This record gives sequence, C-alpha cells and structure tokens, in this order.
Amino acid sequence: MSVTRSGKAALLAVALAATTVFGVAAPARAAGAGTLPAECPFTNTLCLFDGAGYSGARLTLRSLVPSGTCVSLVDHGWGGQARSALNTGSSAAALFANDGCLGGPFLVPAGGGVPDFGGFRPDSAWVR
Repeated sequence: MSVTRSGKAALLAVALAATTVFGVAAPARAAGAGTLPAECPFTNTLCLFDGAGYSGARLTLRSLVPSGTCVSLVDHGWGGQARSALNTGSSAAALFANDGCLGGPFLVPAGGGVPDFGGFRPDSAWVR
C-alpha cells in the first residue's frame, strides 16, 4: 500500500487523536481467567501496560480509521516501555520493535492478551 505525504499526515493525526482521546495512564489489576480486566474497558482497543500481568500505567490505543493505523509509541513516551497488552478488538493487533510498524509483528490476539512480552519491547503498534 502506498500512502501519500498528505495521507501519512492524516494517519498520524488519527493516531495522535486516538492516543489523545484514549491515552490514559492508570493503575491496573490482573483479572481472572477468561475475563478482561476493568482497566481495559473500551471495546475495539489495544491496552498496553508498563508492567507484566496487565499492571502499572496503561496506554489505550484505538484507530479512528476502519483499515487501521500505525501508532508510534516513541512519540507518546512509551517507546520500549510496554510489558503486557490486552486487545478488546475483533482482529489481532500487532506490535513492532521499531518505530514504523515495519518488520516482523508481535501479535496480540483478538479478544485476548499477552500477560508478559518477555524480552520484547515495542516501539510502535498497528491497531484497527
């Protein structure tokens, strides 16, 4: 897919708006098996946590574009900080080790989560 300079600016604006509207830092608790914690209460979002087990501060991401958008975690002060994620969307979200959503993705399944990234530290995320 080729995106023009103005298209890239529009995607960036959407990403910034999404993280501005939904970018919330809050403490989190782990939930029981099969349930999503109350700390990720929005539908169709990707909640990133700076602690393993969905704990610590939270950054909530949501695309306002149906086809999805790449969000720079570096630009929002979250580069390399996320340690776990919950995805309340109906399609997988993808995290990337670089700041451009390029390369091999680290997937967060639809309606699920990854409680511990291990050594992986994302710098960008693709959300729908």
